Amino acid sequence: MRIRRSTLFTAALSAAAAAAVVTLAAPTSASITAGNPKGATELGDPDYGVCRGVDPRCYHDWGNFDPAKGYRILVYTRTAGPRHAHLGTTLGPGLNPSLNDNNVAVKAVIKLGQENGFAVDYTEDVTQLASAQTLLKYNAVMFLSTTRDALDDGAQTALRQYIRAGGGFIGVHNAFGTEYNWPWYEGLLGNANFYDHGSNQPGTVEVVDKHDASTEGLPKRWNFTDEWYNLVPFPTKVRFLARVDEKTMPQGARGNLGHPGHGSDHPVSWCQYYDGGRSWVTTLGHDVKAWTDEPMEGDQYFLQHLLGGIKSVIGMAPFCR
Repeated sequence: MRIRRSTLFTAALSAAAAAAVVTLAAPTSASITAGNPKGATELGDPDYGVCRGVDPRCYHDWGNFDPAKGYRILVYTRTAGPRHAHLGTTLGPGLNPSLNDNNVAVKAVIKLGQENGFAVDYTEDVTQLASAQTLLKYNAVMFLSTTRDALDDGAQTALRQYIRAGGGFIGVHNAFGTEYNWPWYEGLLGNANFYDHGSNQPGTVEVVDKHDASTEGLPKRWNFTDEWYNLVPFPTKVRFLARVDEKTMPQGARGNLGHPGHGSDHPVSWCQYYDGGRSWVTTLGHDVKAWTDEPMEGDQYFLQHLLGGIKSVIGMAPFCR
């Protein structure tokens, strides 16, 4: 049967309207900080020109990842500025170079994979991110405390195309101190960036959404020690998963550059769909002991939280529900 041209035109307009609804959807109520006088709250709402938020229609399910082939992530730890102690000494070139005893964060992620059914490759070599085709071997790419301009132009393009092909992104701790001058990456972080932090100190993490794969099974409140990043801008259009109770921080939330903290709504973890892909991020993970067998209160919950985030992004568990 011949389809009339007017019918096709009407269908195209309807599809375009639906896409516009997804792109321009209002922020979730959980992302609104009305009544909170602290923090940087009047920075506008940047438009990154992509479909983002909690609507799964922003995801491109194009069949690039076959569960029958197993699950694999790439951990990227390149630093072009200050280097966190949990990364240890700089790694050699190539994929999966020799690790030293002090490369504790990478070793911890490898162990999580070995114990939970996903493979882990790791690198600090930007050439390993040179093409989207290379990245499509991985269900997710994890930026683990990367710093400053950790990507060259080719790797930026590859990461963007990979995410648009349905790829996954996991940002841990100083992933928020990376690629400051690349707006698309800021959007991938949920419209957020690290601004400053106070002392590494104890605090109490509160689970905001107990239904997510990264929070189910966690206590409603659990103690942890971290730097408790203050954020500029503040994340929007995301599903918040956990926050820190600033009242439990003995030295307060004020950062070294003067940020007063975020008051009653100081997020530490959230998730979103972004430009066709999935993004799960956490500001947690500063302390070396969080990644080792050396006892630290709450470290088991941190690793459980991270594991759930990984599994949700790579498709082993429901994502951002």
